[in-house]
Order: sequence, then structure tokens, then C-alpha cells
Amino acid sequence: MLTGAAAIFLLVMILLVLAFRRGEGPSGPEADIRRERIWIRGLGLGFSLTILAALTAYALYVGERLLPRAGPDVVTVGALGTQWEWRFTYADAPGHATDGILHIPAGRPVNVEIASADVIHSFWVPRLAGKLDAIPGHVNVLRIEAHAPGDYAGVGAEFNGRGYTKHRFTVRAHDEAAWDSFLRGNAR
Repeated sequence: MLTGAAAIFLLVMILLVLAFRRGEGPSGPEADIRRERIWIRGLGLGFSLTILAALTAYALYVGERLLPRAGPDVVTVGALGTQWEWRFTYADAPGHATDGILHIPAGRPVNVEIASADVIHSFWVPRLAGKLDAIPGHVNVLRIEAHAPGDYAGVGAEFNGRGYTKHRFTVRAHDEAAWDSFLRGNAR
């Protein structure tokens, strides 16, 4: 998005400079109309619309990858928001739960089933996916995927009373061996 916006801004600045510069060549009404068509339609509209179409296509591609869906390699976890803590459960390890740390396998898609026990919360891991609300009595599903093992900061990004600024959690992405060890109950 930044690259596309910078390209559009740069083109607009170039067009602005060229608009105030008197050019050499033929003059008259027909030449002016021809120049306007080239600058306004070709570069002004054509370039901008091409950049915006490319950004839209990219956003649709990325957004489609974030849609939750089932599959053999998809991991499902539950995230229950309370004031002011997150509790995580794991479909592959029934009865196993963690508070404040969501464990996931690196390199595999994870469907996070987000719910709330009390008020509206917001589940957000900026480096892994967008933000999704946790609403009492409703389950929302968000697809996340960590491409490399490590810790990723997560926040409850919805104002929900005093103390919400400390409503944070960590997503810990494990390599395959560490993920198997976690599921067997040897969490780190």
C-alpha cells in the first residue's frame, strides 16, 4: 500500500511541476487538447487506476488467504477473552489450556475461534493477521499463520473498561518438534 501510494504521489508531483513549466513545441487549441489527453487521461487517470487495481487485486489475494477453512494441515484453537485476560484451548489437545500465551505451529494455518465471556474484546496480532472482535454469545473465526518460529505480540484492541491497556497476550509459534512436544503436554 505504501509503495502504491508513493508512486501515485510521485506522479502527481511530477505532473504538477510539468503543468507549471511551459513546454516547447506546437501551440494552439488542438495541441493543448492533445497534451491534456496525454497527461490527464493517460498518466493522470490511467496510471492511478492501474496502481489502484493492482493494490485491490493484491488485497483480495491476501484477504482470501486469511479466510478460515478446514483442511488436513489446519490447526484449530479457541480464544476466550475476559476482563483482562485471554484463555486459549487447543482442539488437538483436549483439556489443555493456557492463559496469556497462544501456542501455534509455525508454517501452518491456524483457525482461532474467538469468543468472550463478559464484554466485547478485540483479538489482534498485528504481525500475523487483522483484528477481530470477541462478542459474548458468538464465535468469530480468524485465520492466522506465523511463517517462522518465535513470539508475536497480541493485544486486546477494544476499550472495555479500566485495565484494558494491559489486556495483552503472546502468540508463540513453534517448529514442528516443539509443537508436537507442546501437544503432548511439555509446554515451554
